[in-house]
Amino acid sequence: MTAAVPDAPDPLEAATQATRSLHGLSTELTARVPQLLEAMRSVGTGLELHTTLDRICETAAELAGARYAAIGVIDEEGEGLSDFVTFGVVEEVARRIGRRPDGYAGLLGALIREPQTIRLADLSSDPRSAGFPPGHPPMKTFLGVPIRVQGEIFGNLYLAEKNGGGEFNDYDVHMVRVLATEAGIAIGNARLYEAARQRERWIDGSVAVTTALLSGGDADDALTVVAEQARRLADAAAGIVMLPAEEGGLEIVAVCSAHASKSLGVVIPPESPVVELLMEGEAVFVDDASTDPRMLSSLSAQYGPAMLLPLQSGGRVLGALATPRARGDRPFTEAERTLATQFASQAALALMMAEAQRDRERLAVYEDRDRIARDLHDLVIQRLFATGMMLESAQRKSIVPAVREGVGKAVDELDVTIQEIRTAIFALQQGPAEAPSGLRTRVLREINMAAVPLGFKPAHRFLGAIDATVGDLTGKNLIAALREALSNAFRHAGAGRIEVVVDATVTLPDGTPGVRLSVADDGVGIPEGGRRSGLRNLARRAESLGGASWCDPGIGEDGGGTTVVWEAPL
Repeated sequence: MTAAVPDAPDPLEAATQATRSLHGLSTELTARVPQLLEAMRSVGTGLELHTTLDRICETAAELAGARYAAIGVIDEEGEGLSDFVTFGVVEEVARRIGRRPDGYAGLLGALIREPQTIRLADLSSDPRSAGFPPGHPPMKTFLGVPIRVQGEIFGNLYLAEKNGGGEFNDYDVHMVRVLATEAGIAIGNARLYEAARQRERWIDGSVAVTTALLSGGDADDALTVVAEQARRLADAAAGIVMLPAEEGGLEIVAVCSAHASKSLGVVIPPESPVVELLMEGEAVFVDDASTDPRMLSSLSAQYGPAMLLPLQSGGRVLGALATPRARGDRPFTEAERTLATQFASQAALALMMAEAQRDRERLAVYEDRDRIARDLHDLVIQRLFATGMMLESAQRKSIVPAVREGVGKAVDELDVTIQEIRTAIFALQQGPAEAPSGLRTRVLREINMAAVPLGFKPAHRFLGAIDATVGDLTGKNLIAALREALSNAFRHAGAGRIEVVVDATVTLPDGTPGVRLSVADDGVGIPEGGRRSGLRNLARRAESLGGASWCDPGIGEDGGGTTVVWEAPL
C-alpha cells in the first residue's frame, strides 16, 4: 500500500519557513530573507558575463535600498580595474563624467589592496577617499564588499547613497555579503561559459581560415580572410597580415580595418626590435603601441594594446599577424593571448599546406605546358612548314597567274601562323613569376580594352619571346605607346580595321637588339596641319630609351590610313 504524497510546497516559502526556525536570527533579517532569496535567484539567471554583472548591480541596489551600485572587475595584475559596471548612473551623466575609474587610487584602490568590507557614513571624510571627477553625482554613504570567484578576488561590489538619507546598517551588510557570495558563483559560471564560447569562436575562425587557404582561390583573398577573422575574434581595431619583404623587414599584404588602403604595402623596417623578435618566432604583446619605443612604424600611433604573433609552423616563420586595439581600449587577457597564438599557428600551418598544394598544381600545369609546347614545336610547326614548302613548289610549277598569287598568299598566311605558334610556345615556356604579368598579357589586355570603344577587336601578332627578353622599363613604355596609338586610332582615324604587331626580334640601326611596336589602321590618315601632340609623346618616350618613333602608310587601299611605329632597345 502506497502512502499519499502531499502537494509539494512552494520552494521559496519552504526556504523561508526553514530559515525562520534558525536560532539567533533577528526578526528584521528574517523578514528580509525572502527578498534575499529572490535576489539570489535573479543573480543566478543567465550565463552572459556582462549581463550577469548588470543584473548583480541592479539586484544589490534593490536589496540594500541604494540609489547607486557598481562592480569593479580587477585586472589580471591585481593592481587596477579592467572593467567597471554601474547601475543608477544615467547615460548622460556617464558621458559627462568621461573616463571610468581605473582603481589605482581612492577607496576603490583601497578595496583592491585590502579586500574587506568597507562601510562609511560619509565617504568624503575617509582619508582614503580621492574625491570625484567633475560631473560626478554627489555620494555620501558607501558600502563596499569584495566578490570572490573560486577563492580568488574577482572584483568589488560598491553601493552608495542609501535611500531615505540613512546609513547602511548591519542587515544591509549581511544581505550584500550573502549576495556577493552568490554573485561569485554566478560570475564563475558566466566566465566558464564565456571561455567556452570564446574557444568555440576561435576554433570556428581557424576552420574558416583553413577552408579559405585550401580552397585553391586567390592567395591575396585568402590572406584577407586571415586578417578579417583575426580582427573579429580578437575584438581588435584591425587585423594585419605581414610577410617578409624583399628588401628585409615585414610588408603588410592584407589588412582588415577602417583605413586598410593606407596600410597596404607599408614595410616595417628590419631594424625594428619587433620584427627581429617575430622572425625569431617569438610573440610580442604591447600595452600601448602608440608609446612603445619598439614600434618604429608610423601606423602604430593610432593603436593601443596590440598582439603581434609569428606565423610559424614546423620551425619556419612565414610572416606575422597583428591585432591592435584602439587607443584607450582594454588590454588583451591571458586567455585571449593564448587563443590568438594558437590561431596564428593554425593559420601558418594552413598557409604551408596551401603553398604546397599550389606548388603541386603549378608543377602539373607547367609539365602540361611543356608537353604542349613540345607538341607544337615538334609536330604542328613541322607539318605547317612542310605544307608551306609543298605550296611553294606548286606555285613555281603553276602557269596561271591567279593561282600563283593565291598560293603565294596562302604561303604568307602559313608563315604568319608559324610565327604566332612560336610566340605561343615562348609564352608556354615562361616561368611562374613571369607568366601572370608578362608583356604579352598586358598587350592583350590593352587590345581587349580598346575593342569596347572601337566596336571591333584589333588583330594582333607577336614575334619572338617578348616576355623573356623585353625589360620592365621598356615594357611599361611600350604599353603606354600602344595605349596612345590605339586611342588616336579610335578618336581620329575612323578606322574599320587595326593590326597590332609586337616584334622582339628586330635589330635597331645601331646594331643592338630591340623591340618594335606597330599599330596600323585603314582610317583617314593624318591630316595636314593636324595635332601631333600624341605622336610627339610617343617619340619622346622612345628617344628617352634610345629608340625612335615614326609614322608609315596604313593598311587601307593604296596605303590609306596610318601605321605608327615605336621601337626601343630590349
